Amino acid sequence: QVQLVESGGSLVQAGGSLRVSCAASGGTFSRYIMGWIRQGPGREREFVAAISRSGGSTYYANSVKGRFTISRDNAKNTVYLQMNSLKPEDTAVYYCAASQDALIDTSQNRYDYWGQGTQVTVSS
Repeated sequence: QVQLVESGGSLVQAGGSLRVSCAASGGTFSRYIMGWIRQGPGREREFVAAISRSGGSTYYANSVKGRFTISRDNAKNTVYLQMNSLKPEDTAVYYCAASQDALIDTSQNRYDYWGQGTQVTVSS
């Protein structure tokens, strides 16, 4: 079973950038598809981005495409989410999640393990 711990959440001004990280332990990190899911105030959780086991394939929600970049370092057991051109509507708790599936899936119920989340707040 893998444990996930997010870090890097902060308060940032609109138009700014931020990188959040997720460190994994307790499992073979490279066996998992990794994803970022967020939940804004008063909103349901929504898929943000995912990356394949090798890092060779990525997938993004339309709302973040072109602004966010997901990456991973299997040697460091860490997945990152680089967020640029941030908007107030990006304010949310960002969760890291791991999936044992073979292919990237945007459905949250395909993710088996979840971190506790890190708060990102974008001020206008």
